[in-house]
Amino acid sequence: MTPKFVGFDVLKAAVSMHQVLERYGLLDRLHRQGDNLNGPCPLHGGHNPTQFRVSLEKNCFNCFSCQIGGSIVDFVSHKERVGIRDAALLLQDWFKVQPKGSANGKLRVATPSHNANTQEANVPLTFTLRDLDWAHPYLKQRGLSAETLRTFGVGYCRNGLMAGRMVIPVHNAKGQLVAYAGRWPGEPPNPEPRYKLPKGFRKSLELFNLHRATQADARLPLVVVEGYFGCFHVWQAGHRRVVSLMGSMLSKAQEDLIVRTVGPGGKVILLFDEDEAGRKGRSEAFTRLDELLNVRVVSFAREGLQPDSVTPEQLLELIQQAGLRELATRHQEEEPCPA
Repeated sequence: MTPKFVGFDVLKAAVSMHQVLERYGLLDRLHRQGDNLNGPCPLHGGHNPTQFRVSLEKNCFNCFSCQIGGSIVDFVSHKERVGIRDAALLLQDWFKVQPKGSANGKLRVATPSHNANTQEANVPLTFTLRDLDWAHPYLKQRGLSAETLRTFGVGYCRNGLMAGRMVIPVHNAKGQLVAYAGRWPGEPPNPEPRYKLPKGFRKSLELFNLHRATQADARLPLVVVEGYFGCFHVWQAGHRRVVSLMGSMLSKAQEDLIVRTVGPGGKVILLFDEDEAGRKGRSEAFTRLDELLNVRVVSFAREGLQPDSVTPEQLLELIQQAGLRELATRHQEEEPCPA
């Protein structure tokens, strides 16, 4: 008899990537760095020690070689060469995840074997970086105005841990400064990462620009983008109710912040980058948020486009059109970008 399906969201909340990899005996091949696991890809039999990455914090994986990524369900689907639903049923059976109503009405889930999901608040900083260069050519190249740079406090840093990078102040929902993100101007030299975050900072607990977005007209939809620069450009185009995930995957803490900000039935527009990671991220975010909110998903017409790839006029028109429409049903076709 086929077991009752508990649902994808329940499985993703109950089972971690760490547990799945442990079941397959793959943990010994991976190297842990903070909340990440790196190593050769176990899906296509790779050998590059950095091609496969697991984020324990976000509970997802990605291979930069075979271009496969996603959740625990996607991993099992590719590993077992079965469909998504069959993969979900396998996970449900392996980890004994039961639907609500069983075990005295409580959801029975697997106990995580790591503490990556501990929701500890980011500690506010006790210092601010000074003497930042707001006139650096890279910032002009990215199309940012002097007003935008002053508003967000972005500038080139010459000294300290973020030396040689564009620093971006990150605040929590209360407006307290909790981190500086450092963006390398252009493509970074190997092995420097494009973005650098302070050790111990958990970006999954914050929504970038939330403290400013909540000051905007609450009747406007909340626009959710992936990156810092996408947020800058939406703001600069004139729509001030915008936040960034600082990545492509929506965390549980960020989901709670969005729901709390807009309220039940509030309007949200998902405006993610048009690439594989962006499409996966917005699909999962829509699935989770659409249960509680009025969500509109807007996609770009061409591969590789993102919010700062279009003109301010096109960006604002796109947001306004999506925000003015009411959803007739929960699952409508995505609206293409006019660019």
